[in-house]
Amino acid sequence: MQMNTAGVIHVEDKVKESELIGKVYSAVYHQCQQRGYAAPADVLVDIGVLPKQKYEDWRFGKVRYLEAVCTCNLKKLSFIMKQIRSYAKKSSLKPSFCYYKRWGVKKRHGHKPVIPLRFSKSGNPEIEKAYATHYVDLGRTEQLKKEKMGKAAAANQAEIPDETQDMPVNISDSRSGA
Repeated sequence: MQMNTAGVIHVEDKVKESELIGKVYSAVYHQCQQRGYAAPADVLVDIGVLPKQKYEDWRFGKVRYLEAVCTCNLKKLSFIMKQIRSYAKKSSLKPSFCYYKRWGVKKRHGHKPVIPLRFSKSGNPEIEKAYATHYVDLGRTEQLKKEKMGKAAAANQAEIPDETQDMPVNISDSRSGA
């Protein structure tokens, strides 16, 4: 059921839209569960509109801007970004700006020059900020920290030698029942 008349909602488009919303929400949720935050660029990779190799090319400065290597149009990218923000708001995730800089920059004069990366064709500061904003699940980050501390404590405990191993055992005492 598809009509090209203005104002008519296309059933196929709505189905695709709801599937896309589900994919976006799922990607954000799983990233938060795994590491305590979700990043829009990683969501784009997870839902299949940004090939991982193209993302890495962008991070290494081989691509001028991220939108150029996404496999969907700007309207769809804008919709995806809106859904990321919507899910983050519904889930009380805290927005946190992240400065994206180029990977693989060689040291010059003792330090690495910082080369910022561009997300959008337009370079609009609001669009750039939207792509660079990560969404943090504060509760989950606390859980992950506790789990990490617990694992570190367990690893440290395993490294401590058991002092009782080298103690002599008096066999005669154990036979006599004393």
